[in-house]
Amino acid sequence: MKEVHIDTLVQCYALEELSSEDCALVEKACQATSTSYSPYSHFQVGAALRLADGRIFLGSNQENAAFPSGLCAERTAFFAASANAPDVAPVAIAIAAQTRGKFLAKPITPCGQCRQALLEAETRFHQPIRIMLYGTEGVYVVESMHALLPLNFDGSELERA
Repeated sequence: MKEVHIDTLVQCYALEELSSEDCALVEKACQATSTSYSPYSHFQVGAALRLADGRIFLGSNQENAAFPSGLCAERTAFFAASANAPDVAPVAIAIAAQTRGKFLAKPITPCGQCRQALLEAETRFHQPIRIMLYGTEGVYVVESMHALLPLNFDGSELERA
């Protein structure tokens, strides 16, 4: 048997330690939580996705009584960007969550489906997406989706089939 250790570097910043550009993206993600439609979970998630050309697309989670018909904030932002700027690479995403009017102390991470969708964009554009996860106690920063999803399925397996 052989063991393989996979490490992911996660940096934790105070909000004011981020660049002004990144701080603004985190603030937009926080604002996007207010557009969440979450009458069942009361868990409001917002995402702000910055493209290489500087445009920012917002997303928020959208629930539905017919689970799992809803959609996460990260994918709503990403799909809106893809529909409106299909040839422009996403370069950064900020994610924030609150429940019952209070932002979470510890950051949340994207679900597996969101990680896979954003990994597809990294693979497609051959460029990492910087991830900023907001919590009131700090902002976690991960430099790529590959780092956040190290054992991933990126489609290259299909080429070998």
